[in-house]
This record gives sequence, C-alpha cells and structure tokens, in this order.
Amino acid sequence: MRGYTLYKLPENDLNPSNLWQKFFLTRNNANFADMIQITIIGSGNVGQHLIKAFSASKSVEIKQVYSRQKEKVLYLVSPEKIVTDYENLEPSDLYIIAVSDNAISDVSSQLPFNNQLVVHTSGTSPLYILDSKNRRGVFYPLQTFSKTKNVDFSVIPICLEAENTADYKLLEIAAKSISTAIFSINSEQRKALHVAAVFVNNFTNHLYQIGQDICTENQVSFDVLKPLIQETADKINTLDPADAQTGPAIRQDTNTIDAHLAFLQNKNQKDIYKILTQSIQNNGKKL
Repeated sequence: MRGYTLYKLPENDLNPSNLWQKFFLTRNNANFADMIQITIIGSGNVGQHLIKAFSASKSVEIKQVYSRQKEKVLYLVSPEKIVTDYENLEPSDLYIIAVSDNAISDVSSQLPFNNQLVVHTSGTSPLYILDSKNRRGVFYPLQTFSKTKNVDFSVIPICLEAENTADYKLLEIAAKSISTAIFSINSEQRKALHVAAVFVNNFTNHLYQIGQDICTENQVSFDVLKPLIQETADKINTLDPADAQTGPAIRQDTNTIDAHLAFLQNKNQKDIYKILTQSIQNNGKKL
C-alpha cells in the first residue's frame, strides 16, 4: 500500500529502544509496499464482523486480535495472532477497539503504549472518551450486526473521525479497503445518526416482534406479513418516509383505530399503538 504518510512523532519524543517507536520509525521511513497492519481489540458482534471483512481485504493485514476468550475467534484467525493480555499487543498501524460503550474508556487506558492511533467503533461515544495518551479516532460501521448473519461490508457506511489529517487519511484507506461508503462525521453528528438508527432499526425490529406475537396468538403465519415488510422498506429508496406513510392513523380513520384498540388485550401493545398513532397524526398536521 503506497501513498499515505503516518503521523510523525516529534524528534525529541523518539526513543529507538522502544518497540513501538522502532515500528513507527520503520513505517515512516518505508515506501509502504507493505499492507496496513490492524489490531482488533474485542471479539463481540462488531469485532468479529470487522475481522471477517479485513481478512478478505488485499490491502490490510490483521496483525493481532485481542479477546478475553480465545476460542471465540479461533475460527476467524490463526491462534498465534490471538492475545488475551494487553501486554502482549505488538505494534500496528491502527488499533480498533470494538467493545461495549461502557468499556471503551477502561480498555483504552489499559493499552501499554503511547502515541499510537487508537479508534473505537461506537455510534454514541465521543472521540474524547479514548485515553489521550494515544492519537484518537472513530471507525463506526453503521449497521446492525448479528454473529450468525453475514453482511456485505462493501455497502456498509463507515463513519470516520480523527484528530489530525494524517490519521484521518489512514482511517480512510483502511475503510476503503472494505467499504465503498465512507463518511467524515464528527461526534455530535454520529450521535444523531445513532439515535436515528435506533428508531429505524431497533424500534422497527421490536415492532416486527409485536406483529409476530399477535400473529402467533391468533394462529396466523408471520410469513403473510413479510411481503408487506419488504415493500415498506423498498419504498424508502424512492419516496421520503412522510410521503410513504399509509394506514388508519394518517387517514384519521377513527373507526378502524377504535376497532384495533378494542382488539388488543395486551396493555403494552395497546399503549404503543396509541403512541404511534398520535405521533403519525401529529406529524401529518405538519405536512
């Protein structure tokens, strides 16, 4: 991989006896015929999908994977690349922390090196949650991940943020090695995106579950609804959501709404129906 320049440490900060700084000096003075070296820290849903994606890239090498449970990633990388102790981490161009939000700060503070490029994959956590002893950034793939469901990483938006241009460029090269959808997004924008994603993904999936429960309780196959679900999702490719809205709420069809509320016996389902109906109607008044 040619054409990028790593962040350079100030000359008075360089110590050739330090393993990481030796690596740093070598990488800065090289012509970058070698691939970018990436270490993944974490073995959950996001971490495992990143390992799969980068393993398939021709311009990135997975240097190491940190996992508290080695067996979780043995099917993805060779055993010698897996470490269970931070002290065994070796120099890499990029360290990606793929852990739960409440663990990011603690993990970044335990890393046994300084002045390296360390990023997290969170949609909500700001860049500055990372320990400032290292150069900080964000590598956020905006997608829902399940371990048992493969995804096409080439179409997944990856939102990037870094503290300097050189580090952003390196993140961009790494991102482009697995995806065609790269976006420069700051921490506040990323938080807004994550909130929006919860509405369109997590809440929507919960509504699917409620729909399935209603079908099951009334001995109707949930498969009957799947073409409707697909068409609803497909509409967003050609229509704004406000223009695609249909149903009794937007039509102000009180007879149907009252009949549905009378049918629903589950209080939680009834409350959600009322809240969403009111929200659709309130939004409709603004159109």
